[in-house]
Amino acid sequence: MTGELRMTKQRTAVLETLGAGEFRSAQAWHDILRHEGSTVGLATVYRTLQSLADAGEVDAVVSESGETLYRRCDSADDHHHHLRCRHCGTAVELDAPAVETWAAAVASQYGFTDIAHTVELTGVCKDCAASRP
Repeated sequence: MTGELRMTKQRTAVLETLGAGEFRSAQAWHDILRHEGSTVGLATVYRTLQSLADAGEVDAVVSESGETLYRRCDSADDHHHHLRCRHCGTAVELDAPAVETWAAAVASQYGFTDIAHTVELTGVCKDCAASRP
């Protein structure tokens, strides 16, 4: 029973630290936790973030370098897409009905059902673009 309680405390600590604005790596979230005085280990942060992502409680995207980045999901809708800044990690959730229509049409064309998809657009936000020479 103690192990379950510890996991709950660790999961709570990770969730309380996550912000809805920026995607960050597990290492970056761990650094923030440590700075806040938490003793949660890096491996636990990785496992917790992955389980929260699997449960749909946090958003997870893969950066250009292949690293998974996480943030707290601020949308009540389970399925959404993102526009994410490659420099600072700021993200905007997108309502993309045209993407949903297209995905359903492609699936139907090939006889697929129960489809899932992920769409992520990356670019440079206006603040980062303004600060570049």
